[in-house]
Amino acid sequence: MNSIYQHFRPEEHHFLDQVMEWKEVVTDQYRSKLTDFLDPREQEIIQAVVGQNHEVRVELSGGLYDTERKRALLYPEYYAPLQDDFELVLFELEYPSKFVTIQHRDVLGSLMSLGLKRSKFGDILTAADRIQVVVAKDVSDYLRMNFTEIGKSKISLKEIPLNLMLQKQVVLEEMTTTVSSLRLDAVASAIYKLSRQKIGPYISNGLVKVNFKKVEQPSFQCRTGDTISVRGIGRCKLIGVEGKTKKDKWRLVVGIQK
Repeated sequence: MNSIYQHFRPEEHHFLDQVMEWKEVVTDQYRSKLTDFLDPREQEIIQAVVGQNHEVRVELSGGLYDTERKRALLYPEYYAPLQDDFELVLFELEYPSKFVTIQHRDVLGSLMSLGLKRSKFGDILTAADRIQVVVAKDVSDYLRMNFTEIGKSKISLKEIPLNLMLQKQVVLEEMTTTVSSLRLDAVASAIYKLSRQKIGPYISNGLVKVNFKKVEQPSFQCRTGDTISVRGIGRCKLIGVEGKTKKDKWRLVVGIQK
């Protein structure tokens, strides 16, 4: 067991324990286990832990197209999963789009204000004045009744088939940079071209996330594969740490989300 934990950060061990419990449910009871929506790092962890297992398989889905947040289905090797097994409901928001502008953060804030956990809904998709949200089936009726306004705007939800889901376009622009250390403040400073003095308050005020979790320690050590986001500035993925230069600096390859 210890050999598994050493591959993950201490703050990931609780989720790792959950994954191990889910695996046991499938193995012992020989039935499938469906999770709530997972962020990309949690998806990586569950695939790493379950992916090599022959008795238990895992499949991910957040809708028809590739999405950021997905539910995981752990299932016995004999079973062939169907899309319906993921229990996803796609809603399109109907609102007076000619008179009101609603943004992604407005939808997210309103959903959270209803007391829903973030794990109960997946991606919020936008295109022009169209807005869709993917939710877990077990909260869909609650949302129909209670998700009736965003700010001062009245809205209604229309359930639509998954094949009408808007496609999300994520483009990463690759860049290389060098840093004196792999501390979060040094890495974020180099990527976003801000001084460490300027990036420091973002971190201490909880505006910086690594792998979709708030990190408030400037000394936090970054690793290959980390997703770093700074609220109001941008998001990137640390594609590679390619050793040190002759000047003893770390060379990083970074994908900046455009």
